[in-house]
Amino acid sequence: MKTIIKKIILIYLIILQLFNPLVVKALDYPIVNSKIIEIYDLTNKEEIYGINSDKITSIASLTKIVTTITAIETIKDLNEQVTITNEILNTVDWDASKAGLKNGDKLTYMDLLYASMLPSGADATNAIAILSSGSIENFVNKMNDLTIKLKLKNTHFVNVTGLDDNNHYSTAKEIRILLEYALNNNLFKQIYQTKQYTLSNGLQVKSTLFKYNNNLLDTSNIMGSKTGYTGNAGYCLSSLSNINSHEFLIIVLNADKIDGKYYNIIDSIDLINFLLKHYNNQILVKKNKLIKTIPIKLSKTKNYKIKTKKNITYYLPDDYDKSKLKIKYEGKEYLTFINKKKDKIGTISYYYNNKLKNKENIILDIDPKISIIEIFKSYFYILLGIPLIIILLRKRKRLN
Repeated sequence: MKTIIKKIILIYLIILQLFNPLVVKALDYPIVNSKIIEIYDLTNKEEIYGINSDKITSIASLTKIVTTITAIETIKDLNEQVTITNEILNTVDWDASKAGLKNGDKLTYMDLLYASMLPSGADATNAIAILSSGSIENFVNKMNDLTIKLKLKNTHFVNVTGLDDNNHYSTAKEIRILLEYALNNNLFKQIYQTKQYTLSNGLQVKSTLFKYNNNLLDTSNIMGSKTGYTGNAGYCLSSLSNINSHEFLIIVLNADKIDGKYYNIIDSIDLINFLLKHYNNQILVKKNKLIKTIPIKLSKTKNYKIKTKKNITYYLPDDYDKSKLKIKYEGKEYLTFINKKKDKIGTISYYYNNKLKNKENIILDIDPKISIIEIFKSYFYILLGIPLIIILLRKRKRLN
């Protein structure tokens, strides 16, 4: 009896599946601790995911991204040697992270850039500002000039370190814009991707990624990074990763430390692993797909099939919505024997989610041949009328 019941249930489930196909569930991003997130495909120049990415917040030492690019752009000679003084060191808040610079240290501005970014040294950032611009305030004005240049509406700086202040703030999205801008500078990108560096005075500085990664998580997919922490900002991390041949920027803000685990690192790694597993170049349209057939008039060939010349790919998640793909042909609606091989006859545009993703020119790959029969068929009555017109004209001439 039990066997019969099992068979009935199995048959019922099969029938149910036939009439109610399984719905493919959209990919779910990992559950994260960070309250603010921005994920940006740097290769394709598009945001792909965000949580509260427009929310104004404290940004801690992610500020030093802007300090560093501002210094690179405004200091004429980065190899100039400067001297660290007690006056400079006394401007550093007691609770700020430090690189370990000492009174009398003779360093280059280049040294100070690495000491600012890797160990997040407030002693280095303050030294950069004071020695290059006369004061921290003067240097901060240059940082704010950059936000004006990039037309950022929700970012403002009052210091070069990122310590909490009501007038010092940004958003994950605008930090990403600033980081994207900075990474266009080769020196900044080099510094951002450096994990350890030895200064001119022999002091070795290391990325704070090592400090936060105390539970030895695999950070090999993080090519470059800048960490940060304050009471208001929580634990933060900006990172650059190469994920299936695409560069990604991931900004996480306002994460917690729980049981010795830093969730700015954990969340970033989880997001990177998710992207590695689920994002890739998807084939939107296969090569030789028929897009449109247009007639060829007065030719031995009746029509011309417009097809894709290559696989059309785009970087998307595995569960991308195929219904959002639109293909648009613009060009000639018919051809004639006048058209020649290698003529451009139109373009095919490929849109996904109403955004142009690819475009290809359609080049004629045949020589349409003239057809006397088709000409005769098309112009039969005209051709028939020519002799009649000639006869009438001659008759009229004789009458005159």
